[in-house]
Amino acid sequence: MSKTVYFVVSFKVAEGKLDAFRQTAQAMIAATGQESGALAYEWHFDSDHKRCRLLETYADRAAVEAHIAGKAVQLIPKLLESAAVSGFEVYGDTGPEAATALKGIGAELFEYWQGIRR
Repeated sequence: MSKTVYFVVSFKVAEGKLDAFRQTAQAMIAATGQESGALAYEWHFDSDHKRCRLLETYADRAAVEAHIAGKAVQLIPKLLESAAVSGFEVYGDTGPEAATALKGIGAELFEYWQGIRR
């Protein structure tokens, strides 16, 4: 069974707010970079920079819990001043407390079934 947890968060950047969005995202990257269980935290824009995907990878449920309690998540209200969340999917076992919190903000949770990983 895989312990790794993945988040895919989709954003629609508000018109004229790209710079503010990027500034807040950079602060979130810096904060997440201090979390030892955060394995990846990658932001990707479409070609016109109106949509963005955040791909997050955490070592395990403890890392997810640490992230939810961390500084990056505290910056979400500021990020939402410049963008709207258009989708939020979570893959893997977050643990019951994190699952409740994530569902409460609209995340769709998917349980690991099986597969291969190299």
